[in-house]
Amino acid sequence: MSVDEAIEAKNKGNEAFKANDWPKAIEYYTKAIELNDKEPSFYTNRAQASGANIKLEAYGYTIADATKAIELDPSFVKAYYRRAVANTAILRHADAIHDWKIVVKKCPSDKVAKAQFEACQKTVKRDAFLKAIEVADAPSAAVGLDVDGMVVEKEYDGMKLGKEMTQEFIDDMIQRFKDGKKLHRKYVFQIILAVKDIVYKEPTMVEVQIKKDHKLTVCGDTHGQFFDLLEIFRLNGFPTTTHSYLFNGDFVDRGSWSTEIALLLYSYKWLFPSAFFLNRGNHETDDMNRMYGFEGECKAKYNERVFKLFSESFSALPLATLIGDKFLTLHGGLFSDDAITLDDIRKLNRHNQRQPGQAGLMMEMLWTDPQIQPGRGPSKRGVGLQFGPDVTKRFCEKNGLEAVIRSHEVRMEGYEVEHDGRCITGTIYIATNAWTFADTREVFSAPKYCDSTENKGAYINIGPELKLEFHKFDAVPHPPIKPMAYANNGLMGMM
Repeated sequence: MSVDEAIEAKNKGNEAFKANDWPKAIEYYTKAIELNDKEPSFYTNRAQASGANIKLEAYGYTIADATKAIELDPSFVKAYYRRAVANTAILRHADAIHDWKIVVKKCPSDKVAKAQFEACQKTVKRDAFLKAIEVADAPSAAVGLDVDGMVVEKEYDGMKLGKEMTQEFIDDMIQRFKDGKKLHRKYVFQIILAVKDIVYKEPTMVEVQIKKDHKLTVCGDTHGQFFDLLEIFRLNGFPTTTHSYLFNGDFVDRGSWSTEIALLLYSYKWLFPSAFFLNRGNHETDDMNRMYGFEGECKAKYNERVFKLFSESFSALPLATLIGDKFLTLHGGLFSDDAITLDDIRKLNRHNQRQPGQAGLMMEMLWTDPQIQPGRGPSKRGVGLQFGPDVTKRFCEKNGLEAVIRSHEVRMEGYEVEHDGRCITGTIYIATNAWTFADTREVFSAPKYCDSTENKGAYINIGPELKLEFHKFDAVPHPPIKPMAYANNGLMGMM
């Protein structure tokens, strides 16, 4: 009887998957496993929820389920495929190679697997080469770049940019991007270099007070969804000296207008340096940009030097913003050690470490996630860790905080208040992205994330009284360019 019930649960999981309801699909596959834990296909179905865990970026869970399926049936090709996909997605190429090799041997006609196997081999060799030639104080990509001497051709039909950013230039830039046009390369270099200098001088944790008659809007991941970013500004107002914005990381990758978003956000940062704020996310890093599209987009639309300068500017971004001494806003979440305080964040010299690596304070600020269970647990992503409501409570009480605001995860309703109100996660991108508060609250500002998740986007307005006003919105139409158009070859199809 339990076997039949397990199959019925699996079938319901398949139906939920077809409806893009990934959490419900996982719930049914889990039920199937509870009824019959000896069937390897149930684990591989949950590993992807026929794609679900992959959509939710739960790569750590995917690896665990695929490994269990392999233990039950060492010849089960789909399990090796699922595990290879997950390890590739979290940039563990050396681990992925073994599984891709098995898949290719058993399925020699699988072109995607073959391409990924070859790509993993090349990536491992490239990473080894880059590590071998790595220099601690490598020269900037700006060395030898004569921006002042660059000529803007007569046929360029956009507004000219002088020595300072103007609202008129931004308005013209927005229209150019909506029309599918690019900025002149001279202006791209000007914008990146100006903002790199501004953010480099900011502290690792920017501290913001909201004045009378002022407002601060906090936004989560935008992930290259330019037209959804414009929808936020349409609904909520464009940035001004009295209406500040904080974008909480993951501006780029996945969506195919990442350069447009980065240049627009940077232009506002240049125009309003003390009223427009940018935190670094885990996608403002070299490895993620190589895999998920931003490097390829920069090269396709501009050139490699543009990407290298963006990379340098990303590594200069602050890692957190403290709002009104009450809300710590950072992309990922809390820490592996209860001893960490706000002073530790203040003292962190982010300029000594350009990339976050696999451990340490910077990595945790960019990668960790909340969990329902108390204590700490392994990361569902396979990178970082997860922290429970007790961890959040102790951190907030120790540091005099009301909540932690974060992003980093999709929330179907755009945001979610967790951990007894101390953690907020929010999303902008649609399929939307998320940020979280330490009550943990998350905000994700990318609705219909990657055109595949039917999530809403959200943003938070905060006034001088430090009350949080949540606003949700839906995705808007965009030109017919697919997500991940510039991503690593084969990645979109593999996912």
